Amino acid sequence: MKIFEELKEDHEKQRSLLKILAETSGDTPARAGYFSELKEQLESHAVAEERHFYAPLMKFDKAIDLSRHGIAEHHEIDELIETLQQTEMSSPGWLTHLKSLQEKVEHHLADEEQEFFSVAEEVFDNGDLKKLASEYREEMQKEMAKR
Repeated sequence: MKIFEELKEDHEKQRSLLKILAETSGDTPARAGYFSELKEQLESHAVAEERHFYAPLMKFDKAIDLSRHGIAEHHEIDELIETLQQTEMSSPGWLTHLKSLQEKVEHHLADEEQEFFSVAEEVFDNGDLKKLASEYREEMQKEMAKR
């Protein structure tokens, strides 16, 4: 399996959790549980992705700006998660912040899948892509176990 498949698998989990969360309401155990799961997914994914996809990509001139952009978006996502944590789940503002997070995450995932993956395909060979995949998955499992 190549890094792309590993990342897409996690991207789909994130999209699904965001969609489910957007359909919740109030300060309920379901909303809290899904939000906790989403937060764990996004934070673990960002660490593993930065270490085992962005960092290797940054070794190539044509990928430096893209990688920096991706890392900046991870930071923006972290800030939106923090805003959600500081907002009462029962307040209407919570859902507004969630929608902002959903838009940012979906934009970020689309950028990766449409731009980053094609650049990575150009600069890495199949062996590299498979090695990055296993390193990413291992890191992801370690990060999820911490949370």
